Amino acid sequence: MAKAREKSLVIVESPAKARTLSNILGKEYEVKASVGHVRDLPKSQLGVDVEHDFAPKYIIPKDKKDVVKGLKEAAKKAGIVYLATDPDREGEAISWHLQQAMDLAATAEEANLTNRKPYERVEFHEITVDAIKAAFEHPRKIDMRLVDAQQGRRVLDRLVGYKVSPILWKKIRGGLSAGRVQSVALRMVVDREREIEAFVPREYWTIDTRLAKQADADEGAFQARLAGLPGTKKAEIGSGEQAEAVVSDLRAAAYSVREVKKKQQLRRPSPPFTTSTLQQEASRRFGFSAKRTMAVAQQLYEGLTIPGEGQVGLITYMRTDSLNIAQVARDEARRFIGQKYGGDFVPEQPRFYKTRSKGAQEAHEAIRPTSAFREPIAMKKSLTPDQFKLYSLIWQRLLASQMADAIFDQVSVDIDAKAAGHDKPYLLRASASHMRFAGFRQVYIEGRDVATDEDEEKSLPDLNAADILRLIEVTPDQHFTEPPPRYTEATLVKALEENGIGRPSTYAPIMSTIQDRGYVKKEGKALHPQDLGCVVADLLVERFPGVVDLSFTARMEDELDDVASGERTWPPVVQEFYAPLEEALAAAADAPRVEETTDEVCDKCGKPMILRWGRFGQFLSCSGYPECKSARPVGTDKAPEPEPTDEKCPVCEAPMVSKQGPYGQFLECTSYPECKTRRPVLRKIGVLCPNDGGELTERKTRKGRARTFYGCANYPKCDFTINTRPLKPPCPACAGLLVSDGRGDAKCTKCDWKGDQDSLAEPELTRASA
Repeated sequence: MAKAREKSLVIVESPAKARTLSNILGKEYEVKASVGHVRDLPKSQLGVDVEHDFAPKYIIPKDKKDVVKGLKEAAKKAGIVYLATDPDREGEAISWHLQQAMDLAATAEEANLTNRKPYERVEFHEITVDAIKAAFEHPRKIDMRLVDAQQGRRVLDRLVGYKVSPILWKKIRGGLSAGRVQSVALRMVVDREREIEAFVPREYWTIDTRLAKQADADEGAFQARLAGLPGTKKAEIGSGEQAEAVVSDLRAAAYSVREVKKKQQLRRPSPPFTTSTLQQEASRRFGFSAKRTMAVAQQLYEGLTIPGEGQVGLITYMRTDSLNIAQVARDEARRFIGQKYGGDFVPEQPRFYKTRSKGAQEAHEAIRPTSAFREPIAMKKSLTPDQFKLYSLIWQRLLASQMADAIFDQVSVDIDAKAAGHDKPYLLRASASHMRFAGFRQVYIEGRDVATDEDEEKSLPDLNAADILRLIEVTPDQHFTEPPPRYTEATLVKALEENGIGRPSTYAPIMSTIQDRGYVKKEGKALHPQDLGCVVADLLVERFPGVVDLSFTARMEDELDDVASGERTWPPVVQEFYAPLEEALAAAADAPRVEETTDEVCDKCGKPMILRWGRFGQFLSCSGYPECKSARPVGTDKAPEPEPTDEKCPVCEAPMVSKQGPYGQFLECTSYPECKTRRPVLRKIGVLCPNDGGELTERKTRKGRARTFYGCANYPKCDFTINTRPLKPPCPACAGLLVSDGRGDAKCTKCDWKGDQDSLAEPELTRASA
């Protein structure tokens, strides 16, 4: 009997990607998901040997041991293991960690000698039949240059997070964090707020006129704006008195056309999307956060079920800073444009776009649809509303990037206004624009952060030089210069990219982190720094200027790009950063706490009260601490009174009162300190425990930084806990517990089901005692 042929094992990051790839590869391949990294630095310690070239200490986290065990078992049955993680540095690092954790051999010869399974690395930028086939026909080995660049970045981030964050805990309050890129982004938001606060508005005036040809009726009037004072080419008017004098002159002036200029203007399309420009445009168009944009893009990339096609990826890889488009995709787009819109909309030569980013990987592609012929309207029934919006945007942008220029007829008219008492006339200007040929605008027009009238069509009557005009009205308008606008997520991402800070995979996490930490709050689209964020930023600028210096951080990014290209090794790059950091850490250890003495006095001992930071914001604390532990919220004359409740003490039956502590609300016996009974007020989240059916409650850890976790209300009888916030309803596949995967999707803790988190109801918090 012939021996059954061994299957090949393929490992990707996510279950959704695994399902799509499995449908494409067929029965000869078994596709498994690593669910992200399988090795990382330990959470309980620094995990970096600063004395020996910053050697990282990697471990397999407890929650990944079963995953690695399962992958090893699957590898035993396979002839070869293909590592098919994402096509970027993070993906390359995940492949390397998999190879190390599974002890895979680099070659078939090595595998035979050591009885280990061989591996190959396959890379693809879209999950389509052709792309997968090409990837498996041209496998390669792990690129250690990319892995080293990721290791250097990971070590730098760990050094900042684990060395600087404790300083924030000691000097401000516990639970705060610093980050190599996160802290720079925070500084930018705070600096912008300070610019706004320091801004002094300046008055200026504009003056518009309505004019008509001498013989025309008022209906044929057009608008012209003052463009130059007599003898100048500027119309700088800084006061109402000056504006009034100009208006008086213009009302009595004689008007004639000085010059008429006509020209054709070509407008070129925008390039296809990179990660940052997609996040910016999705924010402008739909109000999507960077995190939401990337979560939806991930779904489109990993694959969706399309009638008649099965599971298929709709877009290319969404973490990229390249503007490159594959030749086959460019040709297909041009073919589709010709068929759909006509030959006039296809430029004579294909369009190529040059990436400006120094570290951009030109071998990668911009974000584009995997097929131009998959029109969004045909995909709509298979997509969620968010998926349809984002896919339409990506499809339109790619098509427009390969279409002909838009053509506009532009007319500019200079007008003389000769006023008594002036040797030279005032200059007024009117303009009009008419679209002659839509070109790429037939499909797509890019959004703008600041509204302009560039796209507004205006008309003018037929005017010629020396035509006499008559004035209908003059309208002065007062203005004041405005401060720079607050950053939005879109404009902050743009500013980070322009300054060379961060990379495509980091933008969305940065936006989320500075908000999750309470440093920045989003109001509408604008990012407002909170008092806590300003305090943290100021301390970092004062004590760790290198950590939050834009140019220094950008240089680190460039040098890590050099590591990825093989021009440098990563330990010297880390050393360059760590040396000044170590000096700053030593100096910061002796810095005073961030607190402020006030004029208020303690209602218990009479000593001055100090303004300090706590988990719930600023509060007043007695300067006699720890002998006097009196504290109260800002704006109150004494400590808050305990809140009476209807509950009785289970030990002495005295009434229980509700108090606020560092770990949240708790109930305490009124007979304290004779009776020391107390218990937390638990917040039920409307989700049942998967172990015994009890209600899950939100809690805080009591050691170190107070972290939120969720546990069964029947503790200690049931000791079930989970760190990720549970979702409801239960898993539709197995009724197991659902949690967020941090990227906008829900995943089951029991089976491999994964779906759109937005379609699930959020747990409603209710107060309950336990």
